[in-house]
Amino acid sequence: MIGKEIIKKQLNNCLDDTSFLNYPGMRKGKVRDTYDLGDKLLLITTDRQSAFDRVLANIPFKGQVLNQISEFWFKKSSHIVKNHIISIPDPNVTLATKCKVFPIEFVVRGYLTGSTDTSAWMLYSKGVRNICGNILEQGMVKNQKFDKPILTPTTKSDAHDEPISAEQIIDRNLIDEKTWNKLQSIVFALFEEGTRIADSHGLILVDTKYELGTDENGEIVLIDEVHTPDSSRYWLKESYQSRFAENKEPENVDKEFLRLWFKAHCDPYKDKVLPKAPDDLVVELSSRYITLYEMITGSEFRTDDIPVKERISKNLKAAGII
Repeated sequence: MIGKEIIKKQLNNCLDDTSFLNYPGMRKGKVRDTYDLGDKLLLITTDRQSAFDRVLANIPFKGQVLNQISEFWFKKSSHIVKNHIISIPDPNVTLATKCKVFPIEFVVRGYLTGSTDTSAWMLYSKGVRNICGNILEQGMVKNQKFDKPILTPTTKSDAHDEPISAEQIIDRNLIDEKTWNKLQSIVFALFEEGTRIADSHGLILVDTKYELGTDENGEIVLIDEVHTPDSSRYWLKESYQSRFAENKEPENVDKEFLRLWFKAHCDPYKDKVLPKAPDDLVVELSSRYITLYEMITGSEFRTDDIPVKERISKNLKAAGII
């Protein structure tokens, strides 16, 4: 485990953007910068920390953690569905097959939880019992496990994703029924495998999202990221039952504390300029990402002393990509 003193020394060695590559065709996302190489995509996971639809801070090693966790899960799930990975030329970089993306995000939930206005728990607490076509029983409580996982799809949007049911997806011709049934089967199998592996490493995979597409041959392909701390919620398995019985929130290793700090010190939705995140919070979040990497993969997180931008340039040149 990399100590916090080492992380602190890397506060000025973050991958905040990738314009240093001077490479054309870049699309900047909240966390990833994507370069269109024709029949391939170059996906570079930065250290940007996003919430409230904006970047809050840069977190040392975060991009490497996310990219390598995804690599771990892509490999672990390759028997279920083909994935987009061609190669991993750098710890922060994935060279991927370009796919035609389905216009739906596949959100799978194993527990009734969440704190945002559109989360399953907030909807349920307001009396909603039909969530994206899933009829929930009466008398459930926050953080309770579903009898079996549910799928709560959303539309893909640059602004705000909207919940949608399987029936609406088919009726609107977003995805045909035969393909939908196949995709649904795939995401439930992915969640089952993720749950099993997380459980063996002392974690509960609470919920997650998947994105899928089709390649040039029409084959279904798993894309984007898989079971990362950014796309998924994890709880600590050891204490879940006792804390649930005592009506306490489950223990987690996530980024919620940083979001709460910003909400307490500004209006992150309306203020044009946000305060700088304190170094100790940035270091703590980096440490949590690394902890999750080691718990999820069962491997020690490794890095080097080369500045991250210099290392990426060197590795992409060696791979013949730039």
